[in-house]
Amino acid sequence: MAPGELGDATQTVELLIEGMTCAACSARIEKQLNRLPGVEAVVNLATERANIRYVPQLAGLELLLATISRAGFVARPRVTTAVAEEQARKAEIRRADLRQLYFAIGLTLPLVAPMLHMLDPSTSIHDELLPRWLQLVLATPVQFWIGWRFYRGAANALRSGAANMDVLVALGTSMAYLFSAVVTLASLAHLHVYFEASAAVITLVLLGKQLEARARARTSEAIEQLVRLQPRTARVERNGELFEIDAALLIPGDIFIVRPGESLPVDGEVVDGVSTVNEAMLTGESMPVAKHAGERVFAATINAQGMLRCRATGVGEQTLLAGIIRLVGQAQASKAAVQQLADRISAVFVPIICVIALLTLLAWWSISGVFSTALVNAVAVLVIACPCALGLATPTAIVVATGQGAAAGILVRNADALERAGQISILAVDKTGTLTQGEPTLTDVVALAATADEALRLAASLEQASEHPLARAILRQAQAQGLSLPALDWFHAIPGWGVTGCVAGRRLSLGAATAVDRAACPAELIETLQHEGKTVVVLCAEAESLTPEQPRPRQAGQALALLAIADPLRKSSRSAVERLQAMGIRIVMLTGDHLATAAAIARQAGIDDYRAGILPGEKAAAVRTLKEGQTMVGMVGDGLNDAPALAAADVGFAIGAGSDAAIEAADLTLLRNDLTAIIEAISLSRATSRKIRQNLFCAFVYNVLGVPLAAFGYLNPVLAGAAMALSSVSVVANSLLLRRWHRSRAQPG
Repeated sequence: MAPGELGDATQTVELLIEGMTCAACSARIEKQLNRLPGVEAVVNLATERANIRYVPQLAGLELLLATISRAGFVARPRVTTAVAEEQARKAEIRRADLRQLYFAIGLTLPLVAPMLHMLDPSTSIHDELLPRWLQLVLATPVQFWIGWRFYRGAANALRSGAANMDVLVALGTSMAYLFSAVVTLASLAHLHVYFEASAAVITLVLLGKQLEARARARTSEAIEQLVRLQPRTARVERNGELFEIDAALLIPGDIFIVRPGESLPVDGEVVDGVSTVNEAMLTGESMPVAKHAGERVFAATINAQGMLRCRATGVGEQTLLAGIIRLVGQAQASKAAVQQLADRISAVFVPIICVIALLTLLAWWSISGVFSTALVNAVAVLVIACPCALGLATPTAIVVATGQGAAAGILVRNADALERAGQISILAVDKTGTLTQGEPTLTDVVALAATADEALRLAASLEQASEHPLARAILRQAQAQGLSLPALDWFHAIPGWGVTGCVAGRRLSLGAATAVDRAACPAELIETLQHEGKTVVVLCAEAESLTPEQPRPRQAGQALALLAIADPLRKSSRSAVERLQAMGIRIVMLTGDHLATAAAIARQAGIDDYRAGILPGEKAAAVRTLKEGQTMVGMVGDGLNDAPALAAADVGFAIGAGSDAAIEAADLTLLRNDLTAIIEAISLSRATSRKIRQNLFCAFVYNVLGVPLAAFGYLNPVLAGAAMALSSVSVVANSLLLRRWHRSRAQPG
């Protein structure tokens, strides 16, 4: 039974895996895990982690760990709060590997150095600077002590019915070493020995792995820097006294103090104090954000000026920072669609190379009649074909990109979404809170059958129970004018229209002017206000028959006043739209506003294509319509009513200040309330796709060219080993160039 069929019965675990050397290793572990009932696993070579969704009743954590162990690897659950310990463990493993590498270099150099002497054309195989018995002594520990990891990895791979890089290295170096050992022990002086080839290949592979590990460690620096920003201690106020405690011990409701220059230990809400906070580490926005009582603050951000007294609201795994780290970890563990091709190739690559090496051996032996020449060429084929670069091509680019994105306030849910973001050709944009500031302001109260103050008082009373942005604008204006609000007896919200209710015994309705046809409403004035980009609502006194059970407005109601509300366009919206259009992306605005209001906002933003009067439930249908014809469609929104449309789009972008439902439904979350973040997300996606294509091209070309050259005798095993090590390092280094991407340099195109 698949996990997806059991819904909430599934659990998720992230495991750290030690011992993977190439794409064939990660593919084998993934295959073994996915064979278990109720398990869905994705194994990432670059991060050395497995993300596993499983049904505990069918396959528990112990079975998952045992399955990985049987495949020849060591796994353990990853604890997100123990990042420092994890880094320390990896550093210790690298130090141990480095010590072995030094031993290997020390033993191999005496074997390789005489090769320079062999460049002299007058030199023969009998003119060896080192006695063969000494070569045997030097090469043996390299082959069987330092190279034991390859034998162990090859045995585990073959035992599980697969083959990996270890098989190629172990097979190739063993052939060269054993042939040389037999020649030496049997005193066959007329045959050449290849101890330098076997030892040099192992040493070069280890050197490549060490360089690769150091480069891969740098891929996660963006996230590690975020982790280091969070302070370990917090200054807590309890019973009027200040105590410094471990930040991990804070609980929701605790009052903590943050002085100028200090980082916030947890998420919270400002209780007292006025200051500015640098949130660049979370949002990528360099300008400090003003904070006063009632404002939200976040862990790891830096208090710039005044002292803040805050109430903890999110601690531990509930902070925004922890959520970012968790989301980035999920994205880094996921696979892009293009990676599936590399996985399929890796699954059959090693067996095919073994066949090519055998054919090379037989062909050269039969043609030249010299077994040693045939052996050397076969070993070169085995060594140069290791599929390390192929396995690292995609995941290393994804790891770097998601880290850079997080540092710029762009959170990616999975690698597939990051890949698709750069391919969108249509971007559907919600108006309120996305193009506009999301803080509507009441601009006009037009009295009809009631005074302006009375109409505002009744409207504000009716909107007391509403969470709609327009309702908040009316309430803010009533509070600013100091109006007293009568009691609200009952209330009912009608999606896409407005609200109805009973205020101090009076049946009232407040809704869109276009939803009802009232002769008493001045149509020309409504149109004038709408053409100014304002949303017009009508306050009506309804008939006595209006009840909570049947609250929809009746045509017989009397219009008391018109209220016009404007939500100004963001300063950056027009330039962002122009830049997106320059990138070849068609912008479509979706809004529930009247056609005239939508036209005014679209005109201000520079948008030609807009859809007005769309109810919340119709946005998803509008997105699906845009997707017709295999068009890649993105959707940007920030509200609860945008969640279905975000889910329906090929790529959903949620503005960070929006609702949790919108963020949950989106593929990418933008922590800044700014449409320019979309440009940066698309730019990052396109830069990442370019790096992945470059990496895959290099990996494929490397093997396509290298294997024939080795098979035809143009590469000896030492050069093949160096080239193999260089290929992996070059792929990781190319991915690291993504660290040069910065949101300020995101350009159209």
